[in-house]
Amino acid sequence: MASRREFLTRVGRGMLIAGLGYVTARELELTPLMAAEESPQRLQFGSQSRLVDLLQSTPPDHFLPTVVKEIRSGVGLSELVGATALANARAFGGEDYIGFHTFMALRPALDMADQLPTEQKALPILKVLYRNAARLHDTEHHTHDTLTPVAAGDVPNHADVALRNAVHEQNRDSGDALLSGLVGRSPEEAWNDLLPTVSEAPEVHRIVLAHRAWDMMGLVGREHAETLLRQSVHYCINVEPHRRKDGMTAAELAMKVFDEHHLDRDASTQREVTEDWIEEFANTLLNATPEDAAHAVGAALAEGIAPMTIAEAVAVAANQLVLRDPGRPAEWAQPNKPAGSVHGDSVGVHASDTANAWRQIVAVSNRRNAMASLILAGWGVARDSGVRHYANFAPRPLAEQLEGLTTTDPDRLMKELDGAIREQNQERSCAVTQHYLNAGHSAQPVFDLLLKYACSEDGALHAEKYFWTVQNEYHTLRPRFRNAQLVALARVTSSAYGTPAPGVDIARELLAKS
Repeated sequence: MASRREFLTRVGRGMLIAGLGYVTARELELTPLMAAEESPQRLQFGSQSRLVDLLQSTPPDHFLPTVVKEIRSGVGLSELVGATALANARAFGGEDYIGFHTFMALRPALDMADQLPTEQKALPILKVLYRNAARLHDTEHHTHDTLTPVAAGDVPNHADVALRNAVHEQNRDSGDALLSGLVGRSPEEAWNDLLPTVSEAPEVHRIVLAHRAWDMMGLVGREHAETLLRQSVHYCINVEPHRRKDGMTAAELAMKVFDEHHLDRDASTQREVTEDWIEEFANTLLNATPEDAAHAVGAALAEGIAPMTIAEAVAVAANQLVLRDPGRPAEWAQPNKPAGSVHGDSVGVHASDTANAWRQIVAVSNRRNAMASLILAGWGVARDSGVRHYANFAPRPLAEQLEGLTTTDPDRLMKELDGAIREQNQERSCAVTQHYLNAGHSAQPVFDLLLKYACSEDGALHAEKYFWTVQNEYHTLRPRFRNAQLVALARVTSSAYGTPAPGVDIARELLAKS
């Protein structure tokens, strides 16, 4: 119970804020302090706490001017993104749909900022930060935290099993305490013991959120690993009631494949393969059942195919799902995602983002988890392909769309692409992009144009994430498969055009005055 002095202090501070008004009190940094006093169990972030509290508590109506003021005072964009990641994790804890989508968009937005002129660099970041602020206040998480401090628990033998059991029992306290104990040993140990639970029922949010949390440590510091990784514990607990509990889990299948193909042994030599092999293996995954795809990956690993080569084939297969998508059926239509659209949570976009995250996970995990992740990556893209039998559809660009293109002038083609996007003409956007690249022109102007729309359009929560996926894959894949990534991005961009992102126009005006 609070002492009489503490009680009177809080009453006095409340009267002061009432007299000053919320905005003035916020500018004087009294409201974050009051929130901290009222919530003694609040997670704190050392030198970053002031900015984290400000970004979490500032209302949307005043948010963008406040953040631009911080930028003008010398706060860097990386610092803003890192502080927002911590505010988001503390507030939502991986349990809010828009909240965790916003968290996943933060690092891609920072990467997008690096590609823009100096006066525009902050735009994609302000877009995502504004989305975060709006969601915080819509859900009242500007004053309410999901993650609070937790005491580290004892780490038993087979901690990965104990962590999975805590998730199955939907015991947040037990899961948080165990993860905290694991992080105390090392973030790497926590990550590798958490990954089997994340992999138990793999889908895009479960996988990409885990990877983004791990990746964000490079920006905010390893000392915040616990806060970041707890999001995955909470996410898994939150969706546990919907997990299928009959039959073998995906993670169990991955371990079965691992054992049957003796993947605990390093291949003595790695087998070199051609682009033809990658294309053929990608087609195998598109046409296989999920279980057969898992075994195909296991067999390829046993033959000495390099893990990143298999990851490349999975990315190629996932890209085909975007190019072959017949468009959102009418019964799946939602506001901002009409029938015929392919942006947002389309199967192809989700599959591509997941494939990219799996490849990143393979690179930072122990051998057993890395092999299991590759097996699940193949399993997942085959499952996604079977949703609507995507292998039966022709990939974009369609031949009849290419036939009408004759000019090879790069400027004219870029104008045509811009027009096709504004007309939301997906077929034309694909054809013009392919024709432009076939003519041997640089891909950079295409990326620059599509980046503009990734910043301006809402994208149904996926614009930043998918742009980052495509750009990352383009620079990773072998030459034969790169252009298809850009064609897919052009299609998704034209699908998403016409719904401007909230706050972007205000952000532009504020940056123009800087």
